[in-house]
Amino acid sequence: MSQQTPTILVTGGAGYIGSHAVLALQQSGYNVLVLDNLVYGHRDLIENTLKTELIVGDTSDRSLLDKIFASRSIDAVMHFAAYAYVGESVSDPAKYYRNNVLGTLSLLEAMLAANVKNFVFSSTCATYGVPTTVPIPEDHPQSPINPYGMTKLMVEHILQDFQVAYDFKSVIFRYFNAAGADPEGRLGEDHNPETHLIPLVLQTAMGIRPCIKVFGTDYPTEDGTCVRDYIHVYDLASAHVLGIDYLLKGGDSTIFNLGNGSGFSVKQVIDTARQVTGKDIAVEECDRRPGDPPALVGSGEKARRILGWNPQYADLEKIIAHAWAWHQSRHG
Repeated sequence: MSQQTPTILVTGGAGYIGSHAVLALQQSGYNVLVLDNLVYGHRDLIENTLKTELIVGDTSDRSLLDKIFASRSIDAVMHFAAYAYVGESVSDPAKYYRNNVLGTLSLLEAMLAANVKNFVFSSTCATYGVPTTVPIPEDHPQSPINPYGMTKLMVEHILQDFQVAYDFKSVIFRYFNAAGADPEGRLGEDHNPETHLIPLVLQTAMGIRPCIKVFGTDYPTEDGTCVRDYIHVYDLASAHVLGIDYLLKGGDSTIFNLGNGSGFSVKQVIDTARQVTGKDIAVEECDRRPGDPPALVGSGEKARRILGWNPQYADLEKIIAHAWAWHQSRHG
């Protein structure tokens, strides 16, 4: 590690979680460089809000990666550059294996060539598939039920092999449902297309959508709708900074779930959004979607114990209120 302020390369740093991680790194005193192909990322958030250097490019572009590592002293890489639409991964798996697996392998090989061996990886609870125990611990069996989850699991295996062969250190974060927005309203969720429940509910509250579709009301849960563990994106970002701190202090490779340990049902999310927005949100009840587990809730106990991670915004009302403020300022 260099004696000066460490520099972190953030791939996918113009996206939803990536941009919040960039902000958290900046607030912790790190230098940040962003690599993003802007397929889903937002240039204005990097250039105008975060005011950090943006390199537009792809992790599969090895010559670009070599130039980046050769021209800068990079201490660690935080990797968010993945496609993450589960349904699309089923209909177009080649796109997901090419970007999420081959693109990551290209990045890892460029890091090795530059002797940069600290890596924080954005993984997912989708690697678990349908859980047999809830809350899900890190040692729960992994059997993804879609190509998206499989691509993340393949990278996890690559990282474990790199640790053995090359002494390459990684922190893997498997997280649950990212939600919310920067508490001060500087950043937020802006996907196109949007598939996440909370922004879809808020778009319905704003009149952008006629109703919110609820897929399945007959699950073995308290109110019949799916239960998910919603993690405030601020808390996710803070965990990633703790992961960088841990690696740069010599920590060994490890894996953490990022979950609050409790979940909220689809109906609870909609009811809370009605309270926060003061709007009547129309609901259309539909059949279940294939592959939706009844409950996905993660234990974050290991991250609390080893990293000292302490989520600040586990309250659903606060998560939705921050998201609502962002959506109104961005799309109102």
